[in-house]
Amino acid sequence: RSTMNAKAISEGEEETSGMRNEILGESDHLGEVKRGQVILVAYLIAALDLTFLFMQMGIMPYLAKSLGLDSVGFGYLQTTFGVLQLVGGYIFGRFADQFGARAALILSCASGSVLFLLMSISTSIPLLFLSRLPGVFMHGIPGAQKIITDMTSPSQRADALGKLGLCFGIGMIAGSALGGVLSTKFGIFFPAYVALVGSLINTLIAVVCIPLQTKPKLNQDVTENSNLFSIREILRLMKFPGVMEVFIVKVFAGLPIGLFMIMFSIISMDFFGLEAVESGYLMSYFGVLQMVVQGLVVGKLANHCTEMTLLRLSVFVFAGVGLGMALMKTVWHYCIIAVPLVFAFSMLATITDSILTKAVPSSDTGAMLGICASVQPLTRTVGPTIGGVLYKQFGVSSFGYLQLVVNIGLFVYLLKSKIPLREVKSQ
Repeated sequence: RSTMNAKAISEGEEETSGMRNEILGESDHLGEVKRGQVILVAYLIAALDLTFLFMQMGIMPYLAKSLGLDSVGFGYLQTTFGVLQLVGGYIFGRFADQFGARAALILSCASGSVLFLLMSISTSIPLLFLSRLPGVFMHGIPGAQKIITDMTSPSQRADALGKLGLCFGIGMIAGSALGGVLSTKFGIFFPAYVALVGSLINTLIAVVCIPLQTKPKLNQDVTENSNLFSIREILRLMKFPGVMEVFIVKVFAGLPIGLFMIMFSIISMDFFGLEAVESGYLMSYFGVLQMVVQGLVVGKLANHCTEMTLLRLSVFVFAGVGLGMALMKTVWHYCIIAVPLVFAFSMLATITDSILTKAVPSSDTGAMLGICASVQPLTRTVGPTIGGVLYKQFGVSSFGYLQLVVNIGLFVYLLKSKIPLREVKSQ
């Protein structure tokens, strides 16, 4: 398939998207209103899913400590979760392509329920490690992304995917706050009980409110026969015009900052001298910023500029953020840098997801979203090691300089290279 030239693909895609729009126009059961409602339900499920995830993230260090796990052991615990998510992301995406977005979301919410159940009975370190296992299929965001991708036209996609960032912000703020409050008031395991009940309710919402078919009928039968995990499939997707180049930018542009974020709990104590509570406030500030940027800014810009322009813009802003981080001295500097930082992060994530799902046939969007979703767990897996070395050997400014150099390189690359993209501006 990779031998087909870009033109044929884009013509074929335009034709299918034309046919898709006709089908969507004619079919009453997936009329505009119904589609809007299903997308809203997807946002709700994603917001709840992330709230429970951040709730358990907040109490995890304390739970681990109370069971006698030291910081190195806790690092292994985080890495375990990262690796599971990394392996699971792509399999989850393929599962969504083959069995539909509804089945995938139900799988994600059910896995969450099992994770919180195991976590709520984690009275020993082995049980705590065991509770990470269901994390392999916990992919609420890619599940919601898949539904949105299936139910929006290519021109509306960046805007609709951007609004998921709102859910992320809400989940981050509500989850972090709730986790802290509930564990302080009712004991360390209480947030896990709440998350367990919440996840079961979430599973129920997915069963009841998401239709069996989210994809237009045309694109059903392409991926039925292939297995759930194959390297050949990943390579096939990477061969579509523009996919490899945009994916490289997606992985490397935010990597140095990603490393900084992973080390942040240590940096906020050592470098900024913050208490746990202040650190929590800082996370909430990030959450609010993310909500504002993704909810208001990203969609607006996506409607006015081409995606290539926005990709270049986010890389350029990232380079500036790197310079700022190299020079920052206090936590207030960091709060100022956080604004362009969150902007670049959000814009890069949304635009690359949007470009990449349009660059592959619609029968492969789930797999592509799965691959996109594995970028973060990849950072989380290698991050603690590389980040630790950078921080110990070269200090905080090294993250900034690395960010600057990498993004100047990528910016030049984006200006020079002619990446074949199907430009779609929203009307």
